[in-house]
Amino acid sequence: MVNALRRIKIELQYDGTSYRGWQVQPSGVTIQGMLQESIRGITGQPVTIVGAGRTDAGVHAIAQVASFDSSSRLDETVLKRALNAQLPPDVKIMAIENCPGDFHPRYSALRKRYFYLIANAGDVPVFFERYMWWIRAPLDVGGMKAASEFLLGRHDFSSFRGAGCDVKSPVREVYCIQAERFGELTFLSARFSGNFIKISLEANGFLRHMARNIVGTLVEVGRGRIRPETLRDILLARDRRRAGQTAPAKGLFLDRVIYSL
Repeated sequence: MVNALRRIKIELQYDGTSYRGWQVQPSGVTIQGMLQESIRGITGQPVTIVGAGRTDAGVHAIAQVASFDSSSRLDETVLKRALNAQLPPDVKIMAIENCPGDFHPRYSALRKRYFYLIANAGDVPVFFERYMWWIRAPLDVGGMKAASEFLLGRHDFSSFRGAGCDVKSPVREVYCIQAERFGELTFLSARFSGNFIKISLEANGFLRHMARNIVGTLVEVGRGRIRPETLRDILLARDRRRAGQTAPAKGLFLDRVIYSL
């Protein structure tokens, strides 16, 4: 007798430095591919993992959400323990639970939240080098805040859409963009003084490279190369060439996927 399929939801964290991103690629190690191989090794069944967000190569996740269908009768606690025993130390399953069969990590999500870290100083603490964009030139955070106001709301974000994006509509609704400066960060109980900037972004969804392209454009504002009010024109142009550079992947974190408010 074959057991009925059940849908299993997982929440995981990962340091994306060593991976080619979330989605399976023709070459290179990906988070999705590694999870699928690990689950097949444990349950003896091939599975397809669906994630809430297809994070790029080098992007990190505080709380990525994914699901897969399986007829395995392994208890969730046992499955979590077995997976974490197989996965490398830079990928960790934080929670596993059964969920309704109509749950979809991406389509059921109401909002997604990312944040981006910048070290805006002459030196970067060695422990932060792989998680921050190091920019030596002073950045005007006030100007970056003013510019971000023009991106709030429901718009066509084609100007911030990366090449190869295959979604049907470039329209997204951005609920919040915040740029904050910090003079100190705490890591493993040690306090590091410096000049750090955190840019938080929350929307109902993100196009490919959209978060990184927004950050790169705001940095151009901070450097004084783009006026804050020009963001309105860039947005309306629907032309990727009008916006700023794509920020490096290493500073971006998938912070949270929100399913109910």
